[in-house]
Amino acid sequence: MDTKFIGKKSAAAGGWGALKSCGKRLLQSGMPISGARTMLKANQPDGFDCPGCAWGDPEHGSSFEFCENGVKAVAWEATEKRATPAFFAEKTVSQLRQLTDYELELNGRLTHPMRYDAASDRYLPVAWEDAFAEIGKILTGFDNPNRAEFYTSGRASNEAAFLYQLFVRVYGTNNFPDCSNMCHEASGIAMRQAVGVGKGTVLLEDFEEADAIFVIGQNPGTNHPRMLGDLRRAAIRGARVVVFNPIRERGLERFSDPQDKVEMLRGGSTDIASLYMQPQLGGDMAAVRGMAKAVLAAEDAAVAAGLPSVLDHAFLAEHCAGFAEYRAAVEATSWAEIEDQSGLSRQEIERAADIYINAERVICTWAMGVTQHLHSVATIREIANFMFLRGNIGRPGAGLCPVRGHSNVQGDRTVGINEKPSDDFLDTLEKHFRFTVPREHGHNVLAAIGAMLDGSAEAFIGLGGNFARATPDSALVEKALRRLKLTVHIATKPNHSHLMPGETAFILPCLGRTEMDLNAAGNSQLISVEDSMSMVHGSAGINRPASPHLLSEVAIIAGIAQATVGSTVVDWAELADDHDRIRDHIEATIPGFENYNARLRKPRGFHLRNTAAHREWDTPAGKASFSCEALPDETVHQRARKGEGRFALQTFRSHDQYNTTVYGLDDRYRGVYGERQVIFIHPADLEAMNAKAGDRVDVVGEHDDGIERIAENFRFVPYDIPRGSIAGYYPELNVLVPLGSAGRESDTPTSKSIMVSFRRRKTA
Repeated sequence: MDTKFIGKKSAAAGGWGALKSCGKRLLQSGMPISGARTMLKANQPDGFDCPGCAWGDPEHGSSFEFCENGVKAVAWEATEKRATPAFFAEKTVSQLRQLTDYELELNGRLTHPMRYDAASDRYLPVAWEDAFAEIGKILTGFDNPNRAEFYTSGRASNEAAFLYQLFVRVYGTNNFPDCSNMCHEASGIAMRQAVGVGKGTVLLEDFEEADAIFVIGQNPGTNHPRMLGDLRRAAIRGARVVVFNPIRERGLERFSDPQDKVEMLRGGSTDIASLYMQPQLGGDMAAVRGMAKAVLAAEDAAVAAGLPSVLDHAFLAEHCAGFAEYRAAVEATSWAEIEDQSGLSRQEIERAADIYINAERVICTWAMGVTQHLHSVATIREIANFMFLRGNIGRPGAGLCPVRGHSNVQGDRTVGINEKPSDDFLDTLEKHFRFTVPREHGHNVLAAIGAMLDGSAEAFIGLGGNFARATPDSALVEKALRRLKLTVHIATKPNHSHLMPGETAFILPCLGRTEMDLNAAGNSQLISVEDSMSMVHGSAGINRPASPHLLSEVAIIAGIAQATVGSTVVDWAELADDHDRIRDHIEATIPGFENYNARLRKPRGFHLRNTAAHREWDTPAGKASFSCEALPDETVHQRARKGEGRFALQTFRSHDQYNTTVYGLDDRYRGVYGERQVIFIHPADLEAMNAKAGDRVDVVGEHDDGIERIAENFRFVPYDIPRGSIAGYYPELNVLVPLGSAGRESDTPTSKSIMVSFRRRKTA
């Protein structure tokens, strides 16, 4: 059996492996020298915001505020390769569809606007004016604006996102399927219920003061590597880092900081996790409930012994509602239930609780390992409950920290990309721009796909991203897109979504984050983004555009808007030519952006005030609100073990990708090389199936809707993961994620809770 694709894992995250990878990607881009110079401007006050993750920038930055992922993202964008009209002339769309995501994007940057020609099954060049005019004609021809879906990727700037939502609302709909719907929707909902604001309550500086940091369902080493530097510094000064993750992730075990010369020369690394817990998939809520149970037991013991209280009674009395009900819910939850659902022992959970009890200041941080389950909102409410017990919100070194993915996914939502906008926002928008705004709630991602499938939606416009590969149920989404009257994709490189054209289809190429956006006067335009810590900062490209035919996202949106709704309400061309004017409108309509243009031009930007961080609670109770929800009746791993040969699957990224963008075929942190169609599985589960490493299987979805879902020809990789739980890469495994399985309240696809089985394949 061929197992050459399984190799040695990196001894630590970062280190020489990261430097080697950075060099490889810069060489692969064809522009190693200019690429290296470009990186020196990444996340700098006079440079551009990294197009990778949303991790925050320090108050006092160094000369090197980038990581391996940032280098990959910039090299990917700044490549010398070009997907010109000649590229599209060589192959039909049907032929291009046979390429992998990696192979397709290797062809480089888009250079010309393109229109799909059904007769030849090819994309042909089109003039910008003609593209805008035809898009506008189709959109205005619908009998109802709700027949169009307007998707937003987290790479869009605040200015582009604000202009986009303004255009769409002038057009007459709130249909804003957004990448937030697929990642941190549960965080926003749960935190608004618990503390009154849907954003994290910490600043980057709080990581310098925390005594303990709980990292739940998150893999910083691959998804936001700069976070590892902050965890490393915390560990060095003695803070305890407690990890809850089913998978043993190298970055959470050990990290070698490439900026630490001594550590690099010695080949050393720093231990990150003080305690590494591996719950079963879906077991995080039970684990957190168990820690709360241990904390309450410690409180009872302290009271009985006349010792200082474990709970922060002053905080609970002054700032919290529902504590008595929550305590009753915890006491009604048995340890047997907690252990069975979490997959952890009582002793393990109590060890984690002891760290919490003995820490004065605690941060709890999480990502999509928490948010992509049926019960994600309840889990995040439980995390908030746990943090309330000792007053770990609203003071230095403590708080809640959901870590977003793409660089401006949080900012897009702040400036109005929301299918369920608040009445206050709509009232302000209506008053400021003097038009009647649509009030009916629009479609999120799953509702948009449903509308495309049933025919009630007839157009899709994508502001960035790779919708077809990011969404669940890949086969159904392809069918949904190809039956539309209009598909429009604003993008920097060709991707698979472009190869699922509607009756009329356009690819509109835009500037990248690293490229200069010059207005009519020849002045460089500034954009802005918001990171996971609610810091808003400027970004100005420094490279020449990949093609003279590229337009900025703002200019493309303005062109479509002008052709669709005209300039009666908004002078779109004026805003496209002066981003300061867009920011003036943001300042006038969205709280927190006072003196926007001036503050944006200060080094490191400014912070959007977070009321919960100041212990001001915008909740119905006017206080931080406990949730007393019971644990789920059954989690995915509990369901899986009821059927023979069933497993609970989660999808995740390899180390050589970001979201749907695949930079390479290696995952050195997990020891997989040159292969993406793999399933990580416990060795004992392999043995029980009489299987071994490298065996080929088809992975079969086990959802109860009668639809056959199969991911073909995957190979086993033995790995340190709980028995009964397995993992593999998306987007390859998204075909198994059912549209009909979504988080309660969040409507987020349950990409971490997929029931599957295997079919053995014959050896070639």
